Amino acid sequence: MRFDKTSSAGYLANHMARLFAQGLHRRVAPLGLAPAQFMTLLELWAEDGLTQKQLVARLDVEQATMANTLARMERDGLITRTPDPHDARARRIWLTARARDLEHPATVAARAENEAALAPLSDAEREVFLGLMRRVINGLRQG
Repeated sequence: MRFDKTSSAGYLANHMARLFAQGLHRRVAPLGLAPAQFMTLLELWAEDGLTQKQLVARLDVEQATMANTLARMERDGLITRTPDPHDARARRIWLTARARDLEHPATVAARAENEAALAPLSDAEREVFLGLMRRVINGLRQG
């Protein structure tokens, strides 16, 4: 029996994620951002001063991936890092004025990509779809 990718939740989720990432990239690249930077900024716009470890946990990414993303963000003038006063091994990540100024245009771009992606769905279908996605994500996180 052949593997039917159109019936595989993992295959479809991965394909959809790649298409979302490509669309988001097209929309945030003019702002000087990459999708991974945007996702990190979302967390920092919600709560500035997080540690790398906290960002890794919130974004479900590998430590090395986050380290590379933060290095690029620091190089690009989006963040600064300072020692954590409570943990000598940790550093706090802070937004720069440039990063704060990007919040509105970047979130507008992301909303536009989400709207374009979900356009084929009715409002009721969107709510069901997003609710099911959240349930699957929570289930995968738990186990």
